[in-house]
Amino acid sequence: MRGEGFKTIDRAAGAIVGPRSWPPFFGVPLLACPAVRSPARLKDTAGQASSGTRLDMPVPGSTLGAMPTLAWACSRHLATHLLLCLSFACLLASGCQRNLGADVAVAAQEKNSPAKSAEPAKPAAAATPAAAASTWPVFRGDAMAQGVAESPLGDNLEVLWKFQSPAHGFEATAVIADGLVFVGCLDGEFYVLSLDTGEVKWKYHTELGFSASAAVRDGRVFVGDTDGKFYCFEAATGKPVWGAEAGGEIDSGPNFYQDKVLFGSQDATLYCHDAASGKLEWKYTIGDQVRCSPTVVDGRAFLAGCDAKLHIIDLEHGTAIKTVEIDAPTGSTPAVGGQRVFFGTEGSSFFGIDWKEGKIDWNMRSPRNMPFRSSAAVTTEAVIFGGRDKQIYALDPNDGHELWKFATRSRVDSSPVVVGSRVYVGSSDGRIYGLDRHTGKKVWEFEAGGDFTASPAVAAGRLVIGNTNGALFCFGVK
Repeated sequence: MRGEGFKTIDRAAGAIVGPRSWPPFFGVPLLACPAVRSPARLKDTAGQASSGTRLDMPVPGSTLGAMPTLAWACSRHLATHLLLCLSFACLLASGCQRNLGADVAVAAQEKNSPAKSAEPAKPAAAATPAAAASTWPVFRGDAMAQGVAESPLGDNLEVLWKFQSPAHGFEATAVIADGLVFVGCLDGEFYVLSLDTGEVKWKYHTELGFSASAAVRDGRVFVGDTDGKFYCFEAATGKPVWGAEAGGEIDSGPNFYQDKVLFGSQDATLYCHDAASGKLEWKYTIGDQVRCSPTVVDGRAFLAGCDAKLHIIDLEHGTAIKTVEIDAPTGSTPAVGGQRVFFGTEGSSFFGIDWKEGKIDWNMRSPRNMPFRSSAAVTTEAVIFGGRDKQIYALDPNDGHELWKFATRSRVDSSPVVVGSRVYVGSSDGRIYGLDRHTGKKVWEFEAGGDFTASPAVAAGRLVIGNTNGALFCFGVK
């Protein structure tokens, strides 16, 4: 059911079972005499407290160990003094032990207690060029939604493999990581395939289906479905880790900020969850549906909403920084290049907006007054996107003047990807086009049939894209 807030998934059965309660604090085990934790292990002790692991150790040193045997020849007076000293030493050691135990408990409480504000998590380290070239981890390839591939492709692409869904088609764009392709289908299946062979490694069935892209990070895959359920799985095995539920359909591919995962829903809400545990951190609600994927840069999220506004959101607190009025609703994902953000609308406009100043720098109108649903690819030289007027456009990012355009035979809702000197994009005419990104001249084409609403995903020398006929293609050089 929708609108019931955060849900959890039973890890064994994979079923959503109900609201999750979060214990406020996991403390360390009580210290028991004569055991004590070594000061050298304080950090480890606090870090392992929640698992219940004990790091008790015998009391070190000879003071609390066996004392030297008293000589029978000692006088009664000397023995009395020795006994008094021994008693005092035991009391002193007991007090020190209690103080050390208190220090450990305080250290653990400071680390684990949610009442205390922790240091902000550090952003994930930037991927190396080799790692970036082998992955396409989110809808548009990176957090800023630029649609630019790090991996090269050969000039003469051929079909390396084709996977056919038994029913329905693909509207979701695939993501690629760790030699696997992750893509949801309208038939209700979430498929994970080998990038090399197209073999299905695992799949997960839902009641309705998927129109949103997935996202992969740290060995986990995140995806939302058209029933408003959001899932986190182990990427290699498909084992459910946690789940949440929004109040409406999820068309928004997830994105990441620090240790958080973000996604939007048609319930007009952007959700921010802890990526590891699934804990809801905050929600941000706008005036109408959220269909775009959130774009992330400099601690901000950008939402181009169906309420005809660009929302700029503080990701630390989930609060508004600025809103910019636009001419119409939109579901296009904003693409960031420098100080500008770019996207089109249902009102036939394409905008270049200064996101730091919160003002429109320029806008371009469709010559045929047709909507723009394609999300842009952005380089320093050009902003490239498709239109429902059957055109693919390249504009100057500084002032919006037209650099070139290319005519297809049907609408272009697919979002282009820049790969080296080329740009690849699907069209509803059933073709995938490869164009020279500087001139717009066609240099490659593949006719597959069907309708390409999904966009290319490019990594490890492969281009993966699915169509509404249920065919998922992987292109490369044999």
